[in-house]
Amino acid sequence: MQTHILGYPRIGSHRELKKACEQYWSGKISLDELHQTGAELRKNNWLIQQEAGIDLIPSNDFSFYDQVLDMSLTLKAIPARYAPLLGKSDNSIPDLYFAMARGYQRDGLDLTAMEMTKWFDTNYHYIVPEFTKDQKFELFSTKAVDEFLEAKDAGILTKPVLLGPVSYLLLGKEKETGFHRLDLIDRLLPVYFKLLEKLQENGAVWVQLDEPFLTLDLSHREKEVYHRVYHELREAFPALKFLLATYFEGLGGNLDLAISLPVCALHIDLVRAPGQLNQILKKAPENLSISLGLVDGRNIWKNDYEATLKEINRAIKTLGSARVLLAPSCSLLHVPCDLDLEPETNALTPEIKNWLAFAKQKLDEITTLKNLVESKDEEAVSGMRKLQANIDSIKSRRESKRIHKTQVKQRTAAISIQDALRNEAFSIRRTKQHKALKLPLFPTTTIGSFPQTKEVRSWRAQFKKDNLTAADYENLLLEETEHCIRWQEEIDLDVLVHGEFERNDMVEYFGEQLDGFAFTRLGWVQSYGSRCVKPPIIYGDVERPNPMTVKWSTYAQGLTSRIVKGMLTGPVTILQWSFVRNDQPRSETCNQIALAIRDEVLDLEKAGIRIIQIDEPALREGLPLRKAEWDAYLKWAVNAFCLSAAGVREETQIHTHMCYSEFNDIIEHIAAMDADVITIECSRSQMELLDAFAEFNYPNEIGPGVYDIHAPRVPAKEEMLALMEKARQVIPDKQLWVNPDCGLKTRGWEETRKALKAMVEAAKTLREKSLKPEEQEAF
Repeated sequence: MQTHILGYPRIGSHRELKKACEQYWSGKISLDELHQTGAELRKNNWLIQQEAGIDLIPSNDFSFYDQVLDMSLTLKAIPARYAPLLGKSDNSIPDLYFAMARGYQRDGLDLTAMEMTKWFDTNYHYIVPEFTKDQKFELFSTKAVDEFLEAKDAGILTKPVLLGPVSYLLLGKEKETGFHRLDLIDRLLPVYFKLLEKLQENGAVWVQLDEPFLTLDLSHREKEVYHRVYHELREAFPALKFLLATYFEGLGGNLDLAISLPVCALHIDLVRAPGQLNQILKKAPENLSISLGLVDGRNIWKNDYEATLKEINRAIKTLGSARVLLAPSCSLLHVPCDLDLEPETNALTPEIKNWLAFAKQKLDEITTLKNLVESKDEEAVSGMRKLQANIDSIKSRRESKRIHKTQVKQRTAAISIQDALRNEAFSIRRTKQHKALKLPLFPTTTIGSFPQTKEVRSWRAQFKKDNLTAADYENLLLEETEHCIRWQEEIDLDVLVHGEFERNDMVEYFGEQLDGFAFTRLGWVQSYGSRCVKPPIIYGDVERPNPMTVKWSTYAQGLTSRIVKGMLTGPVTILQWSFVRNDQPRSETCNQIALAIRDEVLDLEKAGIRIIQIDEPALREGLPLRKAEWDAYLKWAVNAFCLSAAGVREETQIHTHMCYSEFNDIIEHIAAMDADVITIECSRSQMELLDAFAEFNYPNEIGPGVYDIHAPRVPAKEEMLALMEKARQVIPDKQLWVNPDCGLKTRGWEETRKALKAMVEAAKTLREKSLKPEEQEAF
């Protein structure tokens, strides 16, 4: 039995990659220094896996930004607008690469970034490939080969990881009509062949091809393409050992297709879909090895060795040990690096820490399970000690008194249908809200956060190290909040926010004030590019002991006569962006969080806050990959949002925010959330996402983002106007708001000032074009 992993976290235990990329972007380090950081991280990752005893260590799982973008560059699937960067000298590839991810605004060029969206049902974002009808491919970057040779020079023979050709095409978008992206497969395959030839020539034995689309509902044509592509790959490379990797769900109706493909090994996710093992064992052909994804690659709870050993032994009994591989369920990209670096604190007690395993610890879990199965002398003795320790840890968590709260369970059990309904329909609420709020046509606002400068971050760090008193820290934040309010008044924004300078993260901040959450200091996970998040850990029943945001919102509102929004993170997003307990249904945990947010909403309303935003950017992300399971999820997820928002008066306006999601297939459920205003990301997609709202005839108000905050470029007023004019073609003026597409926390003040001033001017121009002066006053 061999062990392997599908990928390892690339950010580094102390976010070395994030820091190096941002220093490179700001001109503080050279390209050589950036490359050196990458080389050190790759080597360290390989050595960690080698020392842990992993048999097949992956290469090309590292990326400076995103693995899908890496493949686009490898294949030269580079949109035409970036052509001016192709001719530049030594820095052409990094400039081009980062321009595709972040946009480019210098040297007389103004290039927009490529679209970014969620990687299946995770909080990781990938850069969406763009395809045209006459799309050509060629081998442009040899990154996969270079990193294989890099590892080989270090004495490590790796298993190169490539995004499979079919999934690569399906992850992309057609940028013009008249063709389907799968039509490009015959142009794409020869480039994959060239890449595989180079890997084979340089000594690669195993190659991992990731095809996560095999866990989705596939059309007849898509299945045919899979069949043809993998038979052509096998015919061209009879000696290469292909490991076909699927993850995030079971194979379902694609099982017969997957096991028929001529590969040496098939990886299956047995954490998300444990039931598929029975079918695999019955149907797997004799020449196919099965990789058992039995260690959770997306959550941080220790593996239950006793339960896992039963599954491994069952597979070995049918297949034989030589045909079984053991692995995590998916890439370990989605979990933090190393639990050993975490100090035991009040936020992460020794008891809770004993229940956890991060990426490095999951390597040990995999090799320990292998040793327990193979039972070799000293390894067997060591393995038995680890087995008993694991049994004790699993029992400790199951029996802990920290986890369960009777009053919380009783409150969720008493939830009624009426608790999730507003008292009046939107049409009635809208009239009352317009009368109470007195906002102009095309009202302007932001999504919530404003730039968290080095100074703000340093105050937080000093406070955590006890180098700044609580009173001094709070006074600095109050001053920053007032500065933010005054500046928003100065540029004439209509609905203000307090800036969220007191918040470290939109989920972690709330989790720190809720019972049932634990926290790490270095539990960082990559969200996109250099953006890392530190998900809290939901280990027990959730309850709000005290108000969480009322103080900051009322302080900000007291500074101005303009409306200041209360800013909250919604229950589904808190759930999705946390590591969630796995001992009860996620819907139950979500309802507990929803009741806590509901309490906060009502307290904000009592304190005089007239607009309350409850962000749910993760609602779409949580959608199951199989459509047959959508309704069940959407029923409890939408209900949880409504439960958090429905207790307010008609005059109180509820906003929600969603970003980097496709809405067409769930638009009815978005409408069922019944938010008075929804703000969405639209700038990268050039307002394409609004089509779903227009076709559905969405009745409530919408703020389509006109400013892409995930890139450093500053859009001009004219660009924002052009986007809003597109929006006006499909959404009535009276329903439209003007806003950025997400919070501004990660941006700098200079670019923020320029962009928001342009945005306000764009809104004013729209008003002038849409209404006569007397009508503007009356609206």
